Amino acid sequence: PHVGRAQAWPNGRNIRVIVAFPPGGGQDVVSRIICDKLSRMWGVGVVVENKAGAGGNLGIADVARAEANGEVILTTPPGMTTNPFLYDKTGFDPLNDFTHVSLSALVPNFVVMHPDKPFKTMADIVSYAKTNPGKLTYAHSGIGTTIHLSGELFKYLTRTDIVQVPYRGSAPALQDLLAARVDIMFDNISASMAQVKAGALRAIAITTAKRSPNAPDLPPVADTIPGFDVSSWFGFSVPKKTPEAIVAKIAADTKIALSDPETKAKLEATGAEPVGSTTAEFTAFVQKEADVWGKVIREAKIKAE
Repeated sequence: PHVGRAQAWPNGRNIRVIVAFPPGGGQDVVSRIICDKLSRMWGVGVVVENKAGAGGNLGIADVARAEANGEVILTTPPGMTTNPFLYDKTGFDPLNDFTHVSLSALVPNFVVMHPDKPFKTMADIVSYAKTNPGKLTYAHSGIGTTIHLSGELFKYLTRTDIVQVPYRGSAPALQDLLAARVDIMFDNISASMAQVKAGALRAIAITTAKRSPNAPDLPPVADTIPGFDVSSWFGFSVPKKTPEAIVAKIAADTKIALSDPETKAKLEATGAEPVGSTTAEFTAFVQKEADVWGKVIREAKIKAE
């Protein structure tokens, strides 16, 4: 009976896509663009639901426990690979509870601030941090997000003391950044690109090792701080025992959706770089991210409260 069900999938039933963060952040923006296209391809509602809390653990664990019938999909956040090192209990196991279907997009972070702040280059920020320990503040969207870990990696590589100001998601953090209540943020490009274009925020560097095609004028942080390389990423994962035929269809259709010119243009306008990988490639990617960040998190002794 499994095969018949899988062939008929999604057989007229709506699909729920869980985003483990509040509306308005990078994860949410990217997911809605892709899900809109999948909804039209599948002829059913592909409904994004925001289940925020515990740095993404609530939403991720929710999908780990869901019925493995293809009707609940997770927008996989980087916390899938980092949270097991940050929390004593997450409520999920990244490799045993999920099938990682497809890596859908890579999103660089960039260093943004209010235009009134005095920093024009990364070197300005490093020198200020070194001469004013404990004075520079950086906003982030939750413990263990790439926005938070970018700040921790900055501290670790520059041996400086800067102060984290945590928020429940990227949108509230941006509000305080726009009001100049915090100094800087390593925000997902997709969340704050519009404010930068409008001149409400100033961006001075990108967190990937190379320049991004979506912000070609921004130098990498690594030009100033060698070894600095962070990007946020999003994929789709499903509960482990989801039938192979359904997994294969979601992977194949995600790839088609991401190569659709209209969807691609919408994603690129937010700063996201569409990928569309195989299940094997995404699983290997998840493992590699866990290895890289596990080391940084342990060495920097970062713990989520």
